[in-house]
Amino acid sequence: MSEQSWEKIGVAAGDLQAEILKGLLEAQGIPVVLSQEGAGHVFGLSVGLMGEVDILVPTHLVAQAQQVLDDYQRGTFDSTGEPETDEPAEDKEDQGSETG
Repeated sequence: MSEQSWEKIGVAAGDLQAEILKGLLEAQGIPVVLSQEGAGHVFGLSVGLMGEVDILVPTHLVAQAQQVLDDYQRGTFDSTGEPETDEPAEDKEDQGSETG
């Protein structure tokens, strides 16, 4: 049995941001391991170097995970966590007006 290798793809500023990014990646089918400095985790630090959390993914999924994070940073995910399409939104300028 071979052991899976993991690679660091980013650093989150605290547990909350790390958990959000972990959830985003896992929703895309990418396993994630979060790693934080021992003292930072024990004392609940979320500021500075001790609050940083490393985000690791399996080596063979690094490119896919990086694309997901890039899309997230650009704001190209909709509220469902799926990448948005390039389809134009419907024009609803006259939504509230009545004609008669």
